[in-house]
Amino acid sequence: MKSSFISRLILVLLILIFSNSCKNEEVPTVTTTEITGITDTSAISGGTITSEGTSIIHTKGVCWSTEEDPTIVNDTTDNGAGTLTFTSNITGLNVATMYYVRAYASNSVGTGYGMAKSFTTVILDIEGHGYHEVTIGTQTWLVENLKTTKYNNGDAIPYVTDDTEWNTLTYGGYCNCNNSSGHVNPYGRLYNWYAISDNRNLCPTGWHVPEDSEWTTLINYLGGQDIAGAKLKERGTTHWDSPNADATNESGFSALPGGHRYTTGGFAYFGYNGTWWSSTDAGSTVENIILTSTNSTVHLNNFPKSEGSSVRCIFSNSLIFNCGG
Repeated sequence: MKSSFISRLILVLLILIFSNSCKNEEVPTVTTTEITGITDTSAISGGTITSEGTSIIHTKGVCWSTEEDPTIVNDTTDNGAGTLTFTSNITGLNVATMYYVRAYASNSVGTGYGMAKSFTTVILDIEGHGYHEVTIGTQTWLVENLKTTKYNNGDAIPYVTDDTEWNTLTYGGYCNCNNSSGHVNPYGRLYNWYAISDNRNLCPTGWHVPEDSEWTTLINYLGGQDIAGAKLKERGTTHWDSPNADATNESGFSALPGGHRYTTGGFAYFGYNGTWWSSTDAGSTVENIILTSTNSTVHLNNFPKSEGSSVRCIFSNSLIFNCGG
């Protein structure tokens, strides 16, 4: 009887040992945190380890690439062992480039990865405001209206809220629509044409305010004045007044209705239309591109240089080949 009990006990122990020896070895389980702090050449991510697997974690961090689902053979950070939640600084990135990032954690069994998240580095103006870009036909445009309060050499652009002062300006000035700082994001700021024509330049390095011919190229590529507006406007009525007629934003230009400032200093049309300067000097007036919430047309109108409109920058392709002279 005793011998039978011992035999059964030995059998149970052998089953337990065999069961443990056949147990699957596991890599760590990790999640990827959201991407923050995006600049022109860097970003911040990290991860949280939800399971260490069947052995101790010896390395963790994030990996990134311009290809989907990066691994540790790509660029990585190394946050070592230790805490289960970690933050990583991603550096050495290219400007205006889409990247994919995943958190990773490695133990003696192997490496586990979080879900890949994507982000795009931005273009910075002199003040550090970030902008994205979109290629439309042969042109590359910034996706956002300009926000800078400084010229490219660091000089301040006069900020003018007073109506009388705005009316008498013969030099560069800017304002926020309705004098509200709450309109700067996402609508950008309004500038008079004297700021556009100043040789200290408004746009980020390598970009410029488009000429008449460059606006015409964009409009023609999108089918002409009668329909191009629909393809340029952001969809929906989050920012545009209803009905925001026919808006598809299929171009990716994402035009917003930042309004306008008259020579008298008064504001108008915020939410209803957007106006954008050309850099082409036409004498006492300058052409503006106008989009409205009620139709799909691109309207062209010449405004006095002392009025206030939005600025959208275009990439200066010629700078690549300009060797000086």
